Amino acid sequence: MGTLPAFPCPVPIADYDKVLLGHGSGGKLSAELTRNIFLRHFRSPILGQLNDQAVVNVGDLRLALTTDSFVVKPLFFPGGDIGSLAVHGTVNDLAMGGARPLYLSVAFILEEGLPMETLRRVVESMARAAEAAGVEIVTGDTKVVEKGSGDGLFITATGVGLVRTGVDLSPSHARPGDAVLLSGTLGDHGIAILAEREGIRFDSELRSDSAPLHGLVEAMLDSRGEIRCLRDPTRGGLSSTCNEIAARAAVGIELEERAIPIRDEVRGACELLGLDPLYVANEGKLVAIVAPDTADAVLCAMRRHPLGSGACRVGRVTDTNAGLVTMRTAFGTSRIVDMLSGDQLPRIC
Repeated sequence: MGTLPAFPCPVPIADYDKVLLGHGSGGKLSAELTRNIFLRHFRSPILGQLNDQAVVNVGDLRLALTTDSFVVKPLFFPGGDIGSLAVHGTVNDLAMGGARPLYLSVAFILEEGLPMETLRRVVESMARAAEAAGVEIVTGDTKVVEKGSGDGLFITATGVGLVRTGVDLSPSHARPGDAVLLSGTLGDHGIAILAEREGIRFDSELRSDSAPLHGLVEAMLDSRGEIRCLRDPTRGGLSSTCNEIAARAAVGIELEERAIPIRDEVRGACELLGLDPLYVANEGKLVAIVAPDTADAVLCAMRRHPLGSGACRVGRVTDTNAGLVTMRTAFGTSRIVDMLSGDQLPRIC
């Protein structure tokens, strides 16, 4: 392995007069920024739901809208690049609302001096990813900033999708007794990015799990299982996702450590670097909260899909410890799985 990377300290302070890197982590600092700045001034009840997408009624149609920005470093990594990642991340935010993605708008912020071949590779990859996902890029924008004012290339993507009739997914729908399902292994994307960034090598290549999940979601909805909530555990990983659900629904969530699938390469890298895979980002996995009597049907549907072949039940919703996530460890003890203040791995999406 190469030289161990130095990570910025995410320790919070009491008051902030400047934006910190941790404010973009998807953890506690991100939640505080959203609550204290954005929600204080943007008073939309729909925004206040804090879903990955907004579901709005337009005549007889229910549309899902989402916007996401991508600042991943490096631009190219095993299993993807910033172009395909922008498509997959936007499509997945729509899918978590039960929507079929239709159209994308993309905006590029280019730094002066970016090699034209780099831009061409990214755009070609984005076009292939959009075609494979069945979405059309229909509008966009391009801006160029002075050299030193950016970091090569940033992308912002907005997506529009059509929500299936009768589908109403929200973290607030979680109920005690519900099953917590996970579609596959944790941490592949975050550790693949870290390894590429820092020159860390493994015996076998670890690739990002970046993928469009709307096909998997459609298979799950077709199972007719009672799905309460879907989330993709990106920034902040499984921990932040479960904490957000527990807080919104005022329930507890108990995870089973032995049931959570983690690749040996990811586990080894996390142990070496002092990271927790529960907090590492994913870009091709989803978490589902499902009513207990239909959880097996949904799980079977997930396993029949290529992107859900490793799906498993990793926990349950409880009526104790409202707003908290706990985990039964491999030793039979229990510990709190809190949301991090900052970010273990910045710039991974």
